[in-house]
Amino acid sequence: MLFMVIETFRNGCREAVYARFAERGRMLPPGLDYIDSWVERGGRRCFQLMRCEDPALLERWAAQWDDLVQFEFVPVETSEEAAARAGEGRPA
Repeated sequence: MLFMVIETFRNGCREAVYARFAERGRMLPPGLDYIDSWVERGGRRCFQLMRCEDPALLERWAAQWDDLVQFEFVPVETSEEAAARAGEGRPA
């Protein structure tokens, strides 16, 4: 399953997030795959696309960051998958 992870940096924690990442990396548990990410202009939020079969892995990963970041996990699917489910056969 794909998840859009919306990270909102807690007030004043942006630099600490980048410092921890530089020191420890993403700290992903086995079975949670990072695909790509984007950062909002201004640097208040980060959007990461992740893949896993067990959503509990997202919570396990987030626990290592929740002192610095507030998380929202949104299950998503590709446009092609959504179109196929809708029976249209073309991207949305």
